[in-house]
Amino acid sequence: MATRTAPLETASAHPPVPRRVLIALCTTQITSWGVLFYALPVLLGYITADTGWSTAAVMGAFSAGLAASALAGIAVGHLLDRLGPRLVMTTGSVLAAVALAGVATAPNLWTFTTAWILAGIAQAAVLYKPAFAAITIWYGPKRVQALTILTLAGGLASTVYAPFTAYLASHLDWRGAYLALAAILAAVTIPAHAIALNPPWPAPLSDANGEGTSPVPDRRKIITKPTFIALAVAIALAAFAMSTSNLYLVPLMTGRGMDTATAAWALGICGAGQLLGRIAYAPITIRTGPTIRAVIILAIGAAATLATALIAGPLGLVFTAVILLGAARGAFTLLDATAITDRWGPSGYATLHGILSAPATIAIALSPWAGAVLIDWTGGHPRMFALLAALVLIAAAICLGEGLFRRPVVAPNAGR
Repeated sequence: MATRTAPLETASAHPPVPRRVLIALCTTQITSWGVLFYALPVLLGYITADTGWSTAAVMGAFSAGLAASALAGIAVGHLLDRLGPRLVMTTGSVLAAVALAGVATAPNLWTFTTAWILAGIAQAAVLYKPAFAAITIWYGPKRVQALTILTLAGGLASTVYAPFTAYLASHLDWRGAYLALAAILAAVTIPAHAIALNPPWPAPLSDANGEGTSPVPDRRKIITKPTFIALAVAIALAAFAMSTSNLYLVPLMTGRGMDTATAAWALGICGAGQLLGRIAYAPITIRTGPTIRAVIILAIGAAATLATALIAGPLGLVFTAVILLGAARGAFTLLDATAITDRWGPSGYATLHGILSAPATIAIALSPWAGAVLIDWTGGHPRMFALLAALVLIAAAICLGEGLFRRPVVAPNAGR
C-alpha cells in the first residue's frame, strides 16, 4: 500500500521569523474574532428590540455573511499564495471596518444583510484561514507550535470581547457599540497587518510551461482526487456537528431542568476544553500520523457528543463530557489547519485550504437553521445531539478510508 508523506522540511530552509509576526497575528485574531463573530450574539437582543427584525432574520443575515466567507475563501486563498498575507489581511481589515460601519448604520434589513455579506468576505481575509497560511509558510517544521499558540489566543476572543461588547451596549445603543467595535478593529488590525506581516513570501511556482504562475495543474490534480474530496466531506460533517452542538448546548442543558447560569457555565467549560485540546495537539502529532490522528480526534468528538446527549447527571459527569467535547473541538481546529500540509506539503497551501474548507464554512453557516430543523425532526435536543455524534463518527470513518486508500500526489516542485 502506497502512502503519501509531505515533502521533507528542515529548519535551515525556514529562517527565524520575527517574534512580532506571531504577536501581531494573535492580537488581530482575538480582535477580529471578537468583533466579527462573537459580538453579534451579545447584541442580538438589542438589535431585534430596536429594529423589530426577527431573530431569524438577523441570524439569517449573519449566516449569509458566513456563506459569503466560504465562497470568498477560495479566491482569497489564491491571492494569498500569489501575494502573501500582508496585503490580503490588511485589505481585509479595511473592508471589515467598513462593513461593520455599514452594519451599525443600516436603515433596513436588506442593507444590514448586505453589510454582513461584505463582512463575510472580510472574514475570509482576516480570520484563521489566512493566518494559518502565513504560519504554515513562514514557520515550516515549527508550524504546529505556532498554530497552537495562535489558536489558543483566538480562543480568548469571546472571553475578551463578549463582556466588553456587553459593556458597550450598556452605555451605547447597539449601533453605537458596533461603530466603537469597528473603530477598535481598524485601529488594532490594520496597522498590525500592514507593519508586522513583512517577512519574505515565496514566489509562486512555475507551471508546466515554465511560466511564472502558480501550479494550477498540480492543484487541480490534488483537488479532483477522491482522497481530497473525502477529506473535504469529513471536515464539513465534523465542522457542522461541532458548530451545531456548540450553538445548542445551553438549550440542551436547560431543557433538562438545569438553570441558565449553570448551563452557561457548561458552555464556558466547553470553551476551556477547547484550550486543552489545542495544547494536547502538538504532542499527539509526534506520536501519530495524519490518518490515525484524525480518526482519534473525531472518534473522541463523537463519543463526547453522544455522552453529552445521554448524560443528564450528576453535574460532575455532565461537565466531564462537556470538557471532552470542547477538547475534541479544539483539536479539530488544528486538525483542519494542518490537513493540507500533512498530506500534500506546504506548496499552494492557501488555495488548497480555501477549497478544502469551503464546504465546512457553508455547513457552519447553515448550522443555526439546520439545528432547529433537526430538533423538530428528531424530537428534541438529546436525539439531535445523538445524530450529531453519528455524523462525527461518519467523518472519522471517512478519514480512515481516506488514509487507507490514499495514493501519492506529489508536485514536481513540492518542496518549495
